[in-house]
Amino acid sequence: YSTPNMSSWYMKQLQERKTAPIDISLIVGMTAYDGISIPAHNGFLSLHNRYTSKSVRSFSCNYISDNPPEHSNLYIWLKDEQPELAFVGSADFTQSAFISSRCEIMEKCSPSEAYDYYRKAESRSCYCNHSEIDDLIIIRNNHPILDNEADLIGGISCGTVDSVQISLLTNKGVVAGTSGLNWGQREKRNPNEAYIRIPITIARQDFFPTDRHFTVLTDDGHQLILRVEQQNNKALTTPMNNSLLGEYFRNRLGLPNGHFITRDDLERYGRTDVVFAQIDEELYYMDFSPKKASGDI
Repeated sequence: YSTPNMSSWYMKQLQERKTAPIDISLIVGMTAYDGISIPAHNGFLSLHNRYTSKSVRSFSCNYISDNPPEHSNLYIWLKDEQPELAFVGSADFTQSAFISSRCEIMEKCSPSEAYDYYRKAESRSCYCNHSEIDDLIIIRNNHPILDNEADLIGGISCGTVDSVQISLLTNKGVVAGTSGLNWGQREKRNPNEAYIRIPITIARQDFFPTDRHFTVLTDDGHQLILRVEQQNNKALTTPMNNSLLGEYFRNRLGLPNGHFITRDDLERYGRTDVVFAQIDEELYYMDFSPKKASGDI
C-alpha cells in the first residue's frame, strides 16, 4: 500500500536535506486486488516521471496488474545499479507508517534476494500512466465529498463534514502585495508563487495536519498536494513547486501566469474566499466555485 502524499513528502525531505541525486521506482502491489482510489491514482500520475530536483532525478510508479497481489513491504537501495541495502517489514509506504506514532517493525534482509524479488514483481506490473490502465487494475471512485455535494451548501458545512472558510484577502480587505496569492511578486522570484494564509484561529484548531503532505481535491476536478509551513503554521503551499498554487488560482480567475492578483479580480470572478472540507487525515476538498463575494470571514 502507498500514497502519493508519502512520495511527495519523501522527495521533499530529500530535497531539503540536499542529498545526493537518486532515482525512485515505486511498485504498488494491491491495485489489481483491493484497487486504488481516483485521488491516489491521479496523485501518482502527476508525480510519475515529472518531478525532478537536485535530489530526485526521476520518480516512476508501477502497479501490479495481475494475481497474486503483492502484500509485502520491501525497500531496496541500489548503487551503480547494484543492490546495497534492503529492509522488509510491516511499514507501508505511507506517512502514517513513517512519521506518525504508529508502531512498525522492519528488518534488514539480503539486498540481492530482495532485488530479485523486486524484479519478479516488476515483471508483473505496468506503469501507472499505461494507456489501458483502467482495464488492468481496479480504480475506485472514492470521493466522499464529490459524490455527496449536499454535504456542502453554499460552501458551508451542514454538519456531516468538518470544514473551514478562509478569506483570500487581508484584514484590510485587499489582496496582499507580496504575500498570499502574490507571494512571488518580488525581484528574482517566480511571480506565480503563492500560498493561502491560514488565520491563527484556524491554525489553533489543528484542522490541517502540520507533520505531513495531504491531497486536496478541488471543485473543478483538479488535484493539489499541499502542506502547512511558515512560522506559526500560517501558510498552505504546494511543496513540490510553490508556483503551482498561484498558477491554479490565476487559471481559475482567467488571468495570465504571473499576473498580479487584486480584489477586483476576485470579485469579478465571484468569490474572495475558499472553503476546505476534511475527508480524512490526508484528503481534503477545496471549494472555490463562484458565488456572491462575501468579504472577510
